[in-house]
Amino acid sequence: MPIRLGETAPNFDAQTTMGDINFYDWAGDSWVVLYSHPSDYTPVCTTELGRTAALKEDFEQRSAKVIALSVDDLDSHMGWVKDIEETQDVKMNFPIIADADKKIAVAYDMMHPEADAKFTVRSVYIIDPQRKVRLTLTYPPSTGRNFTEILRVLDSLQLTDNYSVATPVDWKEGDDVVISPSIKTEDIPDKFPKGHKVIKPYLRTTPQPNR
Repeated sequence: MPIRLGETAPNFDAQTTMGDINFYDWAGDSWVVLYSHPSDYTPVCTTELGRTAALKEDFEQRSAKVIALSVDDLDSHMGWVKDIEETQDVKMNFPIIADADKKIAVAYDMMHPEADAKFTVRSVYIIDPQRKVRLTLTYPPSTGRNFTEILRVLDSLQLTDNYSVATPVDWKEGDDVVISPSIKTEDIPDKFPKGHKVIKPYLRTTPQPNR
């Protein structure tokens, strides 16, 4: 069954390039970005892993950890890490899960029924500190993932979890946000003292409240 938003992310024990882990223990109180790769030594994924390593501080600023997965074994992963570091000019600073028996890939619905049985699809999951899945994305093999977008979604989720707002189209950190329809217009000044605009009765905006 596909993993749906709001469901609890499955726990697992795994070998990784940075040692054995229990997923829940490793995650701790952090947000987690978990993403999968069809196999080791794939060109697009090599660039993605390098980009993720370069963004370590950006994820840390959002109390987020990143972990990748491929169904190849640990020895293969360790060789791939050397290639990533060489070609992407980074030091790998986050783990890659070895899932040779595909148990984790199956638990997270990463196996495409019409693809090679060995390969995982290129999925992304954002998981919150309560272990709930908050975002799922699946990319085609030919298209590299946009980590600026993944960081943007983390910003949006963390903002909207703490305030009665939503983020509009193309929102980025610092832009105005949309006030929840559940807030009565007459109550807005008390809740959002920075001011607001009423564009339509159902479309009210306010400056980002935590800036």
